[in-house]
Formats: sequence, C-alpha cells, structure tokens
Amino acid sequence: MDIPTLLSTHLPDLKSYEALYKKLHEHPGLSLQEHLAAETAAKHLQSLSGFDVRTNIGGTGLIGILKGEKEGDGKTILLRADTDALPVEELTGLEYASKKREVDVEDGVEKPVMHACGHDMHVACMLAAATTLHSSRSEWSGTLIILFQPNEERAGGAKAMIADGLYTKHACPLPDIVLGQHVMPFPASTVGTKIGSFASAADSFKVTVYGRGGHASQPHRTIDPVIIAAHIVVRLQTVVSREVDPREAAVVTVGSVQAGQTENIISSEALLKINVRTVTPETRDRVLGAIKRIVKAECEASGSPKEPLWEPTSQFPFTTNDKATTEHVSSAFSSFFKDKFDPEAQPLGGSEDFPILATEVPHKDGKGKGVPYCYWTFGGVDPAKFEDAKQRGKLQEEVPINHSAYFAPVIQPTMKTGVEALVVGALSFLGR
Repeated sequence: MDIPTLLSTHLPDLKSYEALYKKLHEHPGLSLQEHLAAETAAKHLQSLSGFDVRTNIGGTGLIGILKGEKEGDGKTILLRADTDALPVEELTGLEYASKKREVDVEDGVEKPVMHACGHDMHVACMLAAATTLHSSRSEWSGTLIILFQPNEERAGGAKAMIADGLYTKHACPLPDIVLGQHVMPFPASTVGTKIGSFASAADSFKVTVYGRGGHASQPHRTIDPVIIAAHIVVRLQTVVSREVDPREAAVVTVGSVQAGQTENIISSEALLKINVRTVTPETRDRVLGAIKRIVKAECEASGSPKEPLWEPTSQFPFTTNDKATTEHVSSAFSSFFKDKFDPEAQPLGGSEDFPILATEVPHKDGKGKGVPYCYWTFGGVDPAKFEDAKQRGKLQEEVPINHSAYFAPVIQPTMKTGVEALVVGALSFLGR
C-alpha cells in the first residue's frame, strides 16, 4: 500500500470539517462539560458503517472501533484526541470566536470559555482521519480505535476513562500501540517528535498558610499571612535558579495568591496555588521537596500558629516516547512529510495525561500492564507570519502560545497536516 496514493484517493473534502471546527470553536465546553464535542464525535463515527461506538466513558469520553478488511496480522492501534476547553475569554476577534460563558461544575463559578489550546482542531482532525481510514479499510488489516478524551486540561480525563473500565467494562480492544498529537505555535504544515522525554510532568497543589487576623492599625497583635505568602512566592523563585542543575528543565509557578476581603483587615489565612513542571523524576523529587521545605520554614519564621495545609489538585505524568515506536513513526513521517518533519523536535513546554491511556493497558497475558506510545506535534501558525516574526525577533510578542486568549490556529494547512499525520501514523502499523 502506497500511503501518499491512499491519502490522495481517500482523504475527504475538508470543507465540512473546517465548518465543524468553527462550530466547535464557537461553542466550547469546559473540562467535564465537553458535551457538544462528544455528541459531534459520536454522531460522526456512528454515520460510518462498521464503527462500533461506545459513549459515556469516564464522563463524555468515547471510542469508535473499526476492523480492517484486508487479510493480514495488523496491530491494534489507538488514536487519541482531547476535547475540553479552558476558562479563558477569547480575544482573537475571529468571526467564529467564542462568546460563551458557562458555570464550571468544578467550583460553581460562571466563567468565559475558549478553545485556547487547540482541542477543537484535534477533534476535527481526528474525525477526518477516521473518515479516511474508514474509506480505505479494504487496504489495511488490524484494529483501529478512535478515542476522544475529556478533561485533559485538569489531568483527569485519561484517569477517569481507565477508572470507568475503558479496557474492561467497556471492552475496548487492548491496543498494541497508542498514538497522539497536539497542535502547537509552530509553522503550519510541519510535524515533529523525538525519542524519549517529550513533555514534562506537572504537579499542582493548593497551600493554605495561617496567621492571626486583626485590625490593620494594630499589626503587632496579628500574624500577617500575606507577608508569609509574599516571602514564600519570592523564595520559591530560587528553587530552579539555585537548586536545580542548569542542564535540567524545571518551572515553579505561583499562579494565584488569595487572602482577605478588604484593605483594613489583616486576614487569618492566605491561599497559594502552585504549579511545578519537571522532566526527570530526580528533579521532580528535588523541586517538590524544596517547595515544602521553604513553605514550612517561612511559616515557622513568621510564627504561624499551625502547619500549612497542602491539597493536591492535579498531576500529569512524564510523557516519554518509546524508542522503537518513535523510530517507526519517524521513518513513516520522514518519508511522507520530507523536510517538513523534524525527528528531534522541541519537546512540549506543557504536560499531558495522554500516556496514561498506554501505561494502564493490561497485558494480554494478564501479567503487568503498559504498551508503547508515541506523541508528536504539528504546527498551527501561518508559515509566512511565523517566519516574518522570527526574522524580526518578535516570535514571543507576535505568535500567541497555547492557553493565550489570542491562540487560534490557521485552519489550513494546519488541519490537513493534522489529518495526514494521524493517518500516516496509524497506517505505518496496520498490516498492509
């Protein structure tokens, strides 16, 4: 089977998928509330004869299972797309920009909602890829699993699908290989991956530090938790600069500090929300240990009346691409995308719960669990605009990144590249 010929023959007209993308972008759903994306994906897969569609897995998660019709021993391949949006007010000015607000089921607060990370593009690409692979099923053997995962942004979706019995109660065929991708602020039409570490682990938690409240005119009779929190925030900036090997990557962010209600009352407590990104287990342990040491010491130094309260909020695993699987995918991508493919791509700055769908696969012999996986990126920025900003040294200022209120992939050639990558990746393993 010649993959370029297959794609030229079976790739659908992408105009309808562009319209689908715009609809999803205009009507996003927060984590745990991805109803439109899930309904759209299920309806589309159900319209393709032969797809066995199973819904409501770990929330709005779903899978579609398709058997190849060609004789042979093709593998079982799982392709994953995430579906949730973010609590961000969109500022792109696009005609299909989101103006949606909805109450977040996690905290009951109404928030603006935007697909600021490109998951709407992931859904559209996956549905077009599913259509392509369905149309060409007579030319490959094996089993294809199309999986749409909710709640990636809060690191809960993959865990929820596993906990709900993805591979047991819902009888998803056990994959031999798990594949996934993410649109990034790189030139559209480019694709990249690499062997080994490809996305950081992320640990998020809330820390409440305690003081003794009172009147702002009598600070000597209080213990000010705002001062404690301020010292913690400043001191935490030394963890990476002074305790992490400069050759290692790590980020410590205090994304939120909350204390008190008005200016003339010293509060009795302050809340810090902290996020940590690391790329090796050793650095992860060192950084988390340093944070706990610093928080404890600053509380003691200020005479805090009780120990700080630690509350984990989310945890993303390391994304470490399997060597043999990534070499296999890289070979196929290099052949298809030519010089638009980078086999030593820059790793993601963010984190993913994607690996859980592979590491929690039960072994077919019932002994142990875990199968190989490969994750890659594809670009979503107009190539001419990207190059112009790069030449002027303005990439940081003029090319919006994921989670920005201005993040909006150029629809083409982003979508076509994302579809091609999924199809090429899958077909490189399906028997032919």
